[in-house]
Amino acid sequence: MSEHRRRSPNGGGDRPPGGRGDGRQPRPHGMPPQGAPSYGEGRGSDEVRSEGLRRARAAGPRETAQQPRLTRAEMRRQAQKGGGGGGGRGAAGAGGPGKKRFIDYPRWGKSGFRRWIPSWKQILTLFLVFFGGSVAVVGVAFAMTPVPDANKQFEEQNNIYFWADGSEMTRKGATNRQIVPLADISRAAQDTTIAAENETFRTDKGIDPKGIARAVYKMATGGETQGGSTITQQYVKNYYLSQDQTLTRKVKEMFITLKIADRKDEVLQGYLNTSWYGRNSTGIQAAAQAYYGKDASKINLCEGAMLAGLLKGAGLYDPSINPENHKRMEERWDYVLNRMVIAGLTTKDERDKCGKSFPEPIPPKPASNMTGEIYYLVQTANKYLAAKDPTINDLALQRGGYKIYTTFQKDKVDALKAAVDGFQKDNLKPDKREQDKFVQMGAASVVPNDGAIVAIYGGAGVENGHYTNNADAFGIPVGSTFKPFVLAAAMQLGVQTKMDSDGQPTRISTDSRYMANNLSEIFKPDGSPVIGDNGQPYKQRNDSTSSPGYVTLKEAMRNSYNVPFVQLNQDVGGKNVESLVTSMGLLKGSLAPSSTITFPLGTSTPSAIRMASAYSVFAARGQQTDPYSVSKVLKDGVEVPKFAKPQAKKVLEQAVADNVTDVLENVAKNGTGKKTNELGFPVAGKTGTTDAGTSAWWVGYTPSLVTSVGMWREEPGKPGLLSLNGTANKNEIHGGDFPTDVFTRYMKVIGPGKPKNFPDPEESGVKLDASGAPSTASPSASASASASASASASPSTTPSPSGGPSGGPPSPSATDSCFLLCPTRNPPTKPGKPTPTATDTSTQAVQAPAQ
Repeated sequence: MSEHRRRSPNGGGDRPPGGRGDGRQPRPHGMPPQGAPSYGEGRGSDEVRSEGLRRARAAGPRETAQQPRLTRAEMRRQAQKGGGGGGGRGAAGAGGPGKKRFIDYPRWGKSGFRRWIPSWKQILTLFLVFFGGSVAVVGVAFAMTPVPDANKQFEEQNNIYFWADGSEMTRKGATNRQIVPLADISRAAQDTTIAAENETFRTDKGIDPKGIARAVYKMATGGETQGGSTITQQYVKNYYLSQDQTLTRKVKEMFITLKIADRKDEVLQGYLNTSWYGRNSTGIQAAAQAYYGKDASKINLCEGAMLAGLLKGAGLYDPSINPENHKRMEERWDYVLNRMVIAGLTTKDERDKCGKSFPEPIPPKPASNMTGEIYYLVQTANKYLAAKDPTINDLALQRGGYKIYTTFQKDKVDALKAAVDGFQKDNLKPDKREQDKFVQMGAASVVPNDGAIVAIYGGAGVENGHYTNNADAFGIPVGSTFKPFVLAAAMQLGVQTKMDSDGQPTRISTDSRYMANNLSEIFKPDGSPVIGDNGQPYKQRNDSTSSPGYVTLKEAMRNSYNVPFVQLNQDVGGKNVESLVTSMGLLKGSLAPSSTITFPLGTSTPSAIRMASAYSVFAARGQQTDPYSVSKVLKDGVEVPKFAKPQAKKVLEQAVADNVTDVLENVAKNGTGKKTNELGFPVAGKTGTTDAGTSAWWVGYTPSLVTSVGMWREEPGKPGLLSLNGTANKNEIHGGDFPTDVFTRYMKVIGPGKPKNFPDPEESGVKLDASGAPSTASPSASASASASASASASPSTTPSPSGGPSGGPPSPSATDSCFLLCPTRNPPTKPGKPTPTATDTSTQAVQAPAQ
């Protein structure tokens, strides 16, 4: 071995000046040549790295070949320890990468925040790993998701309904289902179903990606749940899976759908045999028999379109249930036939053969355990179930397994039915008098401050061909039973004709006086006349032609004058009245437009249940509770959430509610509801009659129960109300007649309840008379005002621009007629502006109702 490759025992040798005695061996093979910098050594400022980048040379003399050097193994060990052999790179090694890392993150060689920014290679690698892993997971999940045994999943049970006391009311189940092969289902029935539910069924892959994404997003974000949109998805959901609206079930639905999507005939056959059509029928064969009395193989195009329309929801589209359903079904039927043409499933000529002749189904056959009022009670409970928990729909109820505890009290249901039956037996003779035909009644009882619906009268029973639940039917104008809401609004929200000290509308009392003469002109809050449809100032009629002059609102309610409440509605504002009644429980969809002049006269059409619920706010001294008919639900022995008792909320001040009750107690005792005096205990309430005599109402209450009774005439299958005039051989029918009679018969049986008496009302509001009212309430003044107003209310009278008989100062003709007898008046204000009496010394701030 040459001299320069030897190593002395002591690691020495001659050291040049400035050299290092660190015991290094001479340069091994492969190391930089003499004079070149070795790995880990310092270099001069003019030296260049192996990768071509210039770097500074460390101070001091260069090492020579005679200097002792480390072997490669020694250099690696020293580098790992963070030491440096020979200066330069070894000394700086602690800041370098050392041993190469598998994942260079944070990134070496970068400083600041750049160390934390991954490279594009890292990003791409991460994406590929994630994507590949996701595909693998989905693939494994798809492969491991079996198609369940449908026969075990589609078992059905009864539903059991209970009275409020826990005793059994009825059982509903034993669904009529007949499985038939696809060959025994007419092509028309198949194609109409495809047109209605999934036009691309025969060509698609069973999945609607957009529908799936939308449904998953809705469920994941807590939005409204949505079902599968294709026939295959619906079949899988109905036949194989539960009705749970969860992400897991949706994923399973998608996998099973993909697995069976190519079995088109099998899927269509299964879908048609497992779909719910109403009338206790599952499957197209049972539905064909229930609606048309024929087999599914004989269903034609027109009939098939009707049956296909039921798939959207038999409860809403069965045309035999009520006129609203019939109208919806006719529209749906026409839609399905048109889609048949668009989808190329039939020709326009074949579609035109159906024309506009809707294929009416045969009357349904009621189950023996669903007769009398039971049918309407179950229908009311089922509607509430679906409203509170949309997963408890027709199909879920068809599968059964529910125990439903209702709020209905058997003794009250029986008593209400007996009251209606007794009235009909004593007064109606439909076999002898034409006007006694088609008379219908609907009634409901609600507990104040609780909301429980304890009794309803829905009709004569499905066994007698009556399928509409009259207690929950909309479309019947409530007439003057709406007036207490206008009075409550004036007392709670105030009138806009005079502002209080805080600049708010003045809240008035029931002693405030308004013009009540027949054909009085109505004014806006600014004093200008209200213009009618004929372009002339509007004049309101009363039910009679009397001219009582200015009367208190309490008296106006007792005699049910129209004029004062139409004017009061203008002073309060129709929108404010609408806001109050909706907060009291009336549904906005049942209300007439609040901008109409006659809005306060009851042109709205709430149901009997909703009217009883709204009046319960008066009985509950201002507390509103939503009506409910189900107190508890069990599914397979487990209680279902969402059926807690509704919470009461304050919508009227207690003093306001008590004063309205005081006014309505006067109506029952001394006014249009005095037939209730037969009861012998306190009752409050209001009668209602429409101008055309198409409906009559009474809504009455004790402190513990509110009951509404409506009466009208309507021929089954022919929507539209008939006049009640002439019924029971009476020229005119009023709310104080038969509806009040039914209420009185009912209350005689069930009694007043506890507490028996209403609380004494505290003072509320300001006595604020309409402009033109006498300044005193002396008999002579009242008589004079009545005479004056009677003259001014003559149809031939033309009000002056500055006022009118209802809200403004007396017209000249009225002044002349009482020149000597007219009492001294306060100085006239702007027309339509109420004038406070001399005793008015304070006002109260307006407080809006709780929402």
